[in-house]
Amino acid sequence: MSIADLALVVDEWFDGETRHRETTTLLVRNGRLAEVARGDVATDVATPGCTVERGAFLMPGLVDAHVHLFLDGAPTDIPTRSAHLKKPLDDLVDAARASARQALACGVTLVRDAGDRHGINHRIRDESHVAGADFCHVRSGGLGIKRPKRYGAFMARDVEDDAAIRESVAALARDSDEIKLILTGIIDFDAGAVTDEPQFSLDEARLVVNVARVCGRSTLAHCSGGKGLKIAVAAGVGSIEHGFFMDRETLAVMRDRRIAWTPTFCPVHFQWAHPEAAGWSSNTRGNLRRILDGHAEHLRLAAEMGVPLLIGTDAGSMGVKHGHALFDEIDRYLEAGLTLETTLNAATAGARHHFGMSHTQFKVGAPFDAVLLPASPFMRIAALREPLKVWKEGAKPQGSLASSAT
Repeated sequence: MSIADLALVVDEWFDGETRHRETTTLLVRNGRLAEVARGDVATDVATPGCTVERGAFLMPGLVDAHVHLFLDGAPTDIPTRSAHLKKPLDDLVDAARASARQALACGVTLVRDAGDRHGINHRIRDESHVAGADFCHVRSGGLGIKRPKRYGAFMARDVEDDAAIRESVAALARDSDEIKLILTGIIDFDAGAVTDEPQFSLDEARLVVNVARVCGRSTLAHCSGGKGLKIAVAAGVGSIEHGFFMDRETLAVMRDRRIAWTPTFCPVHFQWAHPEAAGWSSNTRGNLRRILDGHAEHLRLAAEMGVPLLIGTDAGSMGVKHGHALFDEIDRYLEAGLTLETTLNAATAGARHHFGMSHTQFKVGAPFDAVLLPASPFMRIAALREPLKVWKEGAKPQGSLASSAT
């Protein structure tokens, strides 16, 4: 069935910003939303050869704003994960395709790959737009930049000085949709803090941002901890990824400068819920819980203050499965006290707006990129995990996916 000729009648729908609690008929022609009419008027708007379908709930395709497609999140033992990184390139490319395929099966029609050193994300991005591709669309961060002998070797190249920053950012901008800056390392969970110094000074981070802007690219910063966060917002990055140990002052700058935040609860939450996977002590597990609680409190505050929010899972990290993890991340937003409407906006229209896409919501003229659910998630949140059909922009629908997405 082509998405060019479809009259879809739904009991309820979400346009990316607003919940509509009334029966509505959406007419799709030539892959775009052509008409939105109140009530069940499919017989009135349908054209010869048009397929008429009815369902409970329709919403835009979901967006995971932070993944690493070539990494497999399912294995949780360290030897298996280490061995994966040493696989031949073709095997890693196949793993990335499988990750993107699994995401689409879950109703995720777009992901932003946040970096790999092999260029696999560029390759999968290009393949995702080829007719017949059975996986989600990909936005590629390509290869990030970092300091030599510092965190991030699996997803970034080394830059030693200002000249290298200018040269590398300009070169990366030719193929990357955004430029990734590895500003800090990872959290020391035993200490319950970010213990190392930021990789770049404020002047250096500003240089990255400014060169990227000249090249027509935004920036995303891998960053946690007070020192790094202050540098990131002062430098004017496009988004902060992870952002643990956030504070009100930083959030205020983010609100005023429209810097987005992708909190990525999933990897830390998994290690708190399954401390045996990493061998954490009870003390470290307590640190993980405190970190998560603080993160949730700052997410709630960010929503209240009007900070742009994205939903990203860091899929590919230990225990963080592509596609499936997005629903876990949504649960964390709801646990933090955000409404489902706000949360779904972050996972649909909010992300598309941040990426500068021409169409962010279900509106007449927009490409039809959608998920059909068996019930309203506002009434039964588990319905999000049970997609009946997924329409990826420019492709035929993927049908009866509930069994493959569970």
